[in-house]
Amino acid sequence: MKNTFLYIVSVLILAACNDDFMDRFPQTSIAPEEFFKTEEDLALYIYGLDSLPGMGQYQADQSSDNMATTGAIEIKNIMTGSPSSQTITGGWHWRRLRNINYFLNNLTNTNASPEAINHFEGLARFYRAQFYVDMVKRYSDVPWYDQLLSPTDEELFKPRDPRAFVMEKVMEDLEFASTHVRENVPTGSHGKWAVKNYYARTALYEGTYRKYHEELSLQQSAGAFLSKATELSQEIISSGKFSIYMTGQPQTDYHSLFSSQNLIGNPEMILVNPYDINKDRNSNINFTVFGTYEQSPSRDLVQTYLMQDGSRFTDQPSYETLQFVEEFQDRDPRMSQTLVYPGWVRVPDPAPYVPLMNRNFTGYYQRKGYNNTIDNIAIGSLDVPVYRYAEALLTYAEAKAELNELSQADLDISVNLLRTRAGMPHLDLNQANAAPDPFLMEKYPQVSGPNAGVLLEIRRERRVEFAMEGYRHDDLMRWASGKLLERIPEGMYFPGLGKYDLTGDGHEDIILIDKESNIPTDPEKERNELGTLLVYYRAGTVNDNVTVYLRNGENGGTLVTETTPRQFIDPKYYYRPIPIQQVTLNNNLQQIFGWE
Repeated sequence: MKNTFLYIVSVLILAACNDDFMDRFPQTSIAPEEFFKTEEDLALYIYGLDSLPGMGQYQADQSSDNMATTGAIEIKNIMTGSPSSQTITGGWHWRRLRNINYFLNNLTNTNASPEAINHFEGLARFYRAQFYVDMVKRYSDVPWYDQLLSPTDEELFKPRDPRAFVMEKVMEDLEFASTHVRENVPTGSHGKWAVKNYYARTALYEGTYRKYHEELSLQQSAGAFLSKATELSQEIISSGKFSIYMTGQPQTDYHSLFSSQNLIGNPEMILVNPYDINKDRNSNINFTVFGTYEQSPSRDLVQTYLMQDGSRFTDQPSYETLQFVEEFQDRDPRMSQTLVYPGWVRVPDPAPYVPLMNRNFTGYYQRKGYNNTIDNIAIGSLDVPVYRYAEALLTYAEAKAELNELSQADLDISVNLLRTRAGMPHLDLNQANAAPDPFLMEKYPQVSGPNAGVLLEIRRERRVEFAMEGYRHDDLMRWASGKLLERIPEGMYFPGLGKYDLTGDGHEDIILIDKESNIPTDPEKERNELGTLLVYYRAGTVNDNVTVYLRNGENGGTLVTETTPRQFIDPKYYYRPIPIQQVTLNNNLQQIFGWE
């Protein structure tokens, strides 16, 4: 019986990772008097509600300045179109909340121990908190419902509740969950430490959001959230349950976290989403993260990485005109473990990979999340890190810096552990504050105070450590840095027409020809010293019939990915309108921050 039950629970856990799972699992159609009888019934229901990010998290940075994309990304469409409540219709979904509240309304009737009931109540309240955090991020003020309602209840037609009230209830739910959820839970589901990590993430998000968003008039309460983030992340650190994964191989340790078929037991993993193609759990996303489909990393991200000696890449006088091979020389090792580097070999081709150019992409390729093999079982069985210990460390450092409480000892137990893994020099508090990076100061003008320099470096560390993992958009939103999204992502720099080495072996691989020339057939193409055909591209501006767009056309420049001007209206575009059909159904719902 126990084995059968665990198998059913495991199936539900895995199925819950699909976005449409809640639409296919009719929890509220279950008669409570027939189902909620035993602890096994509670487990069967609640673990079916668990929802983990999958391989799609490696695409989430499309909505940030880390990526150029041809995808229909909401924030890009908003900045380049005429958005309104009639055109932005997604996000106002409440079925998941109803399923959670249905469970909470019925679990106390179960014949189970008080400890078990508290555990499952904690999980349900955790899922409710997650639901509302996502709603607050999108709409700010939203109606709070903690009871199961019928279609005739007047509460269904109430106005928005203030953000402050909703987040107070969210923190209450997370506090209960962090106190009562068990540490030992089925693989791939939220346990005690995963809950605490998310709780700390939420506290950091809300604390910094309130600090930097004056339109909310909630700055005075920011410190309490930041203190909670510090407390929770310190608890995770002090537990001794986790550590940064490192084997003394700084050129490979970081990348192995995103190319492993088995992360269970990895000391850095607070929560893992396990995949196994042999059990119909396919993680294959190779076609998306690598190639000329939909997304490519931005040059701005490339310029964020430090030099390997800890100095700033952007302090070099010629950094803006360095070419691909030069850009990767002597950089933070995480850069070549996140992006395809000159000389990288793509299996099964024995020769170094020559990046393909594309009219709407940057020339840079994502390596993180890509499994460099032709073994389909291995490709489809990569585990996904959901919560890494690295996040707890950076939450701790950032919250302490925002509170002006950061010490060198704090850096040494947080940021500098990540730098040790990468083989990078440690971050020095006094040096960072004495000479803040102008490149970062220009990006984040809101940052000020005695810890401004080190806070900027912590932001750099977050961007580098979590690149392509889906953190960047939320970070820009909470830091009130949406204006950075107005900058259209750019790609590699080419000084003009001619031949270029993109593999770093000293032999040219591609040739840029003028827009009036025709690309010759293979027998007529030039070969390099190795006898390999050069890859030809006609170069020009976006108004020309060419194969690559350069900022200055035949005179060179960075690769251009798009030209439609972007406008980020502050504070309006930090939020979304309630869809017009919902306002029509409930006229107590009012649009805020200028939305109509």
